[in-house]
Amino acid sequence: MTDTYSTFSKEAFAAFRANDRPGPIHMLNLIRLRGEAVYADGRRATGAEAYATYSKESETVFQRVGGRIVWRGKLELTMIGPQAEHWDINFIAEYPSPAAFAKMLRDPVYRVAMEHRQAAVADSRLIRYSVLPGGTSFNPAAQA
Repeated sequence: MTDTYSTFSKEAFAAFRANDRPGPIHMLNLIRLRGEAVYADGRRATGAEAYATYSKESETVFQRVGGRIVWRGKLELTMIGPQAEHWDINFIAEYPSPAAFAKMLRDPVYRVAMEHRQAAVADSRLIRYSVLPGGTSFNPAAQA
């Protein structure tokens, strides 16, 4: 069975916090939803409905810490990689700093909203990136 992920470990969060450099970060979010959400209290919803609830309830906190979506896409075709792998929701969120992301996670409103994300998500990836300038070359060392 393939490993699935829906939350980060204490070790991963400690590594995140250890690199609390100034400046913005981009967080790549790849999310595969469950067909049926899994709530501890047994309530019924689809994964899409539960994720929509998470999004709605966490939006004010995301905006309050200075977060914004800088890219969103819909998977059309996997050219290289496992053909069976798919992601239902794909986006990059920008935060003004690592501290802003950590502040969002500690917010009591956000923590309540996380129940819906946990119920909705079958598998996910959350990958932090530093922000580099765009350009016209595939070589990150080249400046356009």
